[in-house]
Amino acid sequence: MRDTISFYLNGELKTLRGVAPTQTLLRYLREDKKLCGTKEGCAEGDCGACTVNVSTLTTDGAVKREAINACIRFMPSLDGASITTVEGLARDSDAPHPVQRAMMDSDASQCGFCTPGFVMSLYTAYRNRTMLPLAAANDVLAGNLCRCTGYGPILNAAEEIGHAAKAADQSDDDRVELEQLHSLDHQEPVEIEHDGARAFLPANCDQLAGIYAAHPDATLIAGATDVGLWVTKARERLPKVIFLNRVRDLASIKHSKQNLIIGAGVTYSDAIDILAQLYPDLGELVRRIGAVQVRNAGTIGGNIANGSPIGDMPPALIVLDAKLVLRCGVKRRTLPLEDFFLAYGRQDRKPGEFVEAVHVPLKTAADELKCYKISKRFDQDISALCGCFNIKVSDDVVVSARVAFGGMAETPKRALSVEAALVGKLWDQASVELAMQEFAKDFTPMSDMRASAAYRLCSAQNLLLKYFIETQAPLAQTRLVGHGNAFL
Repeated sequence: MRDTISFYLNGELKTLRGVAPTQTLLRYLREDKKLCGTKEGCAEGDCGACTVNVSTLTTDGAVKREAINACIRFMPSLDGASITTVEGLARDSDAPHPVQRAMMDSDASQCGFCTPGFVMSLYTAYRNRTMLPLAAANDVLAGNLCRCTGYGPILNAAEEIGHAAKAADQSDDDRVELEQLHSLDHQEPVEIEHDGARAFLPANCDQLAGIYAAHPDATLIAGATDVGLWVTKARERLPKVIFLNRVRDLASIKHSKQNLIIGAGVTYSDAIDILAQLYPDLGELVRRIGAVQVRNAGTIGGNIANGSPIGDMPPALIVLDAKLVLRCGVKRRTLPLEDFFLAYGRQDRKPGEFVEAVHVPLKTAADELKCYKISKRFDQDISALCGCFNIKVSDDVVVSARVAFGGMAETPKRALSVEAALVGKLWDQASVELAMQEFAKDFTPMSDMRASAAYRLCSAQNLLLKYFIETQAPLAQTRLVGHGNAFL
């Protein structure tokens, strides 16, 4: 195995040996390299002050540029990447980058603390040639918070940047970046040791299976959107970790005749367009998971394996009758996703076994799946509850029903009593109102900082009624209209 990681930082090749497995990119930039434009505002991936651009190679050898939160990104996961910080944008002090120029011309910097993060989110959009009308700019910048509340000038700058990106010739920058990334591409596993801690970086799924079978006590880390907080907030020490970032065969999405096959390493950003094409409501649900920086890092497999009762993806995948593929060494097994969650913090996963893929049957019509996320903030907030419905009606009679919720029990869970009360009944308001009373049999929700038990139960009941109403009337009567599709 190699014992070094290599990456480009603002165009310069860096090779590190003995880096701490849980040293964050933010700490490396500020403390080791004295690049202090990248700020720490929250240390939990919420405010965007630490945003940088990270470019990597996709499974087909193209460049993928993403804005990410440096505060929860661990250094070993950047092997083979190219990192750009705000210091790396301008060619010289007299020639600011077009993104910086647009921010200056629009007077978009207030106190200045958060400005580098905004610049880097917009820089990534610029490099990706993303047009930025207001709705798109709101999405791009949802993960960047301005404490001076000066969003108007920033949005004006974003619109200018979108037009500039479309007109600019970036071919030389694209060519250099692609050459640099290909120069770092290798298929060797990496092992790093530092102060008694070990990190492994497999390059493919077979290597991962072998390493994890040999070290089943290791913590698997993909996007670190959850594990990162174990380190930055809880100050946990992780003695042994396995990073999944270079395992590209976990990061593919494929179609078979019956299924959409989603690799466990597929990020929300990778999946959102395909999911939105199949199921518009699911696409909108994904768009409300975190913000761009979080969706660029967080993986669908990680969200499942984490087993959180408030994870947003499992309820939707459960009502779609998704199956999990679990792998241990060379052995694989498949089980319904709903059977994976056993109790709070406990899943049906053996030592050395990991989630390899999710199989989503392609048998649900686009308008049958409805997803509802209830949270205090619209963007980048954790759900108080997340309800998903997949109800099939024929000749005004319910022929099948799958209803699942997150945030209502210790695990993501189906509402079996509600389903039983619906199947075989007329699809009318009277039947729905009777089924609404069955939620109390399926769930005994808790009260916490996000919602009371009574609120959760009442909301779940009302969401079933909302689903029914939406089958009877245009969505415009029950939804706020947002970017791309309708949403709650």
